[in-house]
Amino acid sequence: MGSVSLKIGDGTARFRGASLCSSAVNVLMLFSVLTTNLFALYAFTSSPKNQAHPIEHTHKNISFISEQVSLIIREIESSQKKLSQMEKEILGYESIDLSRPNTASELKLFLQRHQLPLGKDSKTGITEMVASVGHSCEKSMDLLSQYMTYKVSGACPDDWSLAQRLILRGCEPLPRRRCFAKTIPKVGLHPFPISLWKPFSHKIMSWSALGCKNFDCLNSKKLGKDCVGCFDLANGYENQRFVKARGKNDFLIDDVLALGSGGTRIGFDIGGGSGTFAAKMAERNVTVVTATLNVDAPINEFIAARGLFPLYLSLDHRFPFYDNVFDIVHAASGLDVGGRPEKLEFLMFDMDRVLRAGGLFWLDNYYCATEDKKKALTRLIERFGYKKLKWVVGEKADAAGPGKSEVYVSAVLQKPVRV
Repeated sequence: MGSVSLKIGDGTARFRGASLCSSAVNVLMLFSVLTTNLFALYAFTSSPKNQAHPIEHTHKNISFISEQVSLIIREIESSQKKLSQMEKEILGYESIDLSRPNTASELKLFLQRHQLPLGKDSKTGITEMVASVGHSCEKSMDLLSQYMTYKVSGACPDDWSLAQRLILRGCEPLPRRRCFAKTIPKVGLHPFPISLWKPFSHKIMSWSALGCKNFDCLNSKKLGKDCVGCFDLANGYENQRFVKARGKNDFLIDDVLALGSGGTRIGFDIGGGSGTFAAKMAERNVTVVTATLNVDAPINEFIAARGLFPLYLSLDHRFPFYDNVFDIVHAASGLDVGGRPEKLEFLMFDMDRVLRAGGLFWLDNYYCATEDKKKALTRLIERFGYKKLKWVVGEKADAAGPGKSEVYVSAVLQKPVRV
């Protein structure tokens, strides 16, 4: 039996069914058996020209048949390996080997195939279903088994940092677990929209595996180019972002919204710091989903405490949204995924997929480390055929030292209608 794969996000639900590869193996094996029998029939029925040494001739026949059989067996094994590799390439990943030693029993149970209750589906031909799990989990089986080791129906280990390590290694989505996540009393949460800007206690956050244990510590650090003091909602610059420009690369949120056509109702923010972009949009009756991980801070909990929607997702994961649904997509330095240029291309194409025609792509202070990087970004954007409503290349002082400057690109682009 072969398999058919159905992509769900970046995970894969696998359904068992007859495949082209498995059929080819069966045909090849049948052909090999027939060939072997024909060789044997020829060897034993053919009349040798020299009858003087029948025993020697018989030994030669047996030796010849043995060589041919060995050759055919090697060809079968080679063909099976090639077909197996072809099937893996078609599926796009290698199956997780659950026979490895020290594999957690819960992981084995989660990944067991489940027969469909009504038997074979008449429309798809599938007979059983396998749970979804990221294909790169195969490369981190030790960590995955550690993650799946827990007491069933008990408290989950406080191992969110382990889960994030797996996600950053491409093991996404993670398998589900049968344990209860640690709970923290959320005392002192404010009603919406007061929650957008009113500070709350650090005691309602989870600080395990983090260097800082409170907001004062976080605000004293530079967590990223988009997050300097970004957890200070009362006294810092955070509440002035997007409404007060500090340089020509800083666009005002009302100016950008005025460029949109058809109204702006829902948006997507990629790597949105502490959620301030979503907060400013919420004040304008626009719902924004913020995709972020907990990099050195309890970012997801913080965004949720503000009454906003955090999405715990790495940028290597396909966005779990349907095509053409967002009116605006906002991205800043979080768009800098590093690695090969193709990695940014895949990300940009996925962003384009979820943005509706006529929608706005707001590139906000994207850091260009080199001139080549700026040119590569420009060429990539031009491939999409977006209309440039705003485009600014500017320099900012580098905090690393006096006299140094960094180049940033800011743009507002409108997605065209493609037929």
